[in-house]
Amino acid sequence: MSAPELHELVCVVHVHSIYSDGTGTVPEIADAAARAGADVVLLTDHDTLSARDNGEEGWHGPVLLLVGTEISPPNRDHFLAFGINRLVSRRLSGPEIAAAVREAGGFGFAAHPFSHGSERFSRVEPMPFAEVTDDRVDGLELWSFLNDTAERLASLPAVARFIAAPRRVVDHPPAGNVAAWDAVCARRRMVAIAGTDAHQVGLRMRGRVPLRLMSYRRSFSMLRTHALCEEPLSRDLDHDRTQVYSALREGRCYMAFDGAAPAHGFSFWAEGEAGTLRMGEEAELGEGYELHARSPRHATLRLLRNGDELARNAGRAIDFEASEPGAYRVDARLDLKGREVTWVLTNPVYLRAR
Repeated sequence: MSAPELHELVCVVHVHSIYSDGTGTVPEIADAAARAGADVVLLTDHDTLSARDNGEEGWHGPVLLLVGTEISPPNRDHFLAFGINRLVSRRLSGPEIAAAVREAGGFGFAAHPFSHGSERFSRVEPMPFAEVTDDRVDGLELWSFLNDTAERLASLPAVARFIAAPRRVVDHPPAGNVAAWDAVCARRRMVAIAGTDAHQVGLRMRGRVPLRLMSYRRSFSMLRTHALCEEPLSRDLDHDRTQVYSALREGRCYMAFDGAAPAHGFSFWAEGEAGTLRMGEEAELGEGYELHARSPRHATLRLLRNGDELARNAGRAIDFEASEPGAYRVDARLDLKGREVTWVLTNPVYLRAR
C-alpha cells in the first residue's frame, strides 16, 4: 500500500521582512530558509506587496520565495492573502476581507485567529479573527509558532527558555484551536496551515542585525507546512507558484513540528469507490473508504473523525475502514526526551453522507 505520488515541498508561511516589521531583506530571508532546509517561503508583509513590485519574488538559489500580504486591520482580523495583484481594504470585517480576496482571484488564511493575548505580559496583545467560522473564511492558521507560544509563556524565565531553545518549549497546538477547526470541518472544508509569524525581532544596523531574539533560520526550522504538489517545480515562476498555491488552497498539505524531527514523507489518503482521495478532497462516503497513513519514522499515530479518536497505533502505519461520514484526519506524536509533542497534523479527507 503506497500513497498517491505527489511532490512534497517544505514551506515556511507567514514571514515579515524589512518591507514591514521584520529585520531581514528578501535575500537574507531566502538564505535563512535554505539553511533551515525549507523549499518555499511565503512572505506576508503587512499591507504591502512591495517585494513583488520590486522584482524579488521568485527563485533565490534553492528557495522559491512567493509574495503574499498580511491584511492587517488594527488589533483584529488579520488575514494572510495570496494570489492577489492589489491590496484589499483594511476597513472590512474579517469575513469581508476573505471574500474580497477570493473575488480578486486569491485565497488565504485567517492569521492567529484564536489569539487571546498574554495574562502575564501586557505587550502581547490579543489579535483575534473574530468570525473565523464564517462560511466566507476558507482557511486558518491553526498553529502559530510565535503567537501561540508567546501567549502561553507565564514568566521571564519561560521567555528566556523559548528564545534559547524553542524546541524544548513548543509541544502542541492549543486544544481550543484544534477543537474549533474540527467543528468547522465536520460541516464544511476548512484548510489549516502552520505559520511562523517570523520577524527576527532585533536591531538592524549598517546592513546587519547583530542583536536579535529569534533568527529567521531558527524559526524556519520549527513549525512548517508541507505542500503536496501535483507536478515538480520547474524554476518557471508562474508554473511553480501555481503548484504551491494550488496545494495550499485545496488543503493538499499537512502541518509539522519539524523542529522535533523531519516529517518529510508523511502521507495520509483514502481509497474507495470513487478512487483515491488526497488530503483536502471530499466525496460521498458510499460503500465506505479505507483510510491509510504512513510515517517516515516511528510515532504514535491517531486517526480522528470530527475530532474524536477512532484508532491509535504506535508505529509507522495506521489503516482503518470508514463506515460513517465525517472529516477524517491523522495526527502523530513523538516522545521528545520524555515530553510528548505533536509532530504532524494532516488536513482532513472529507467523507460526506449521500
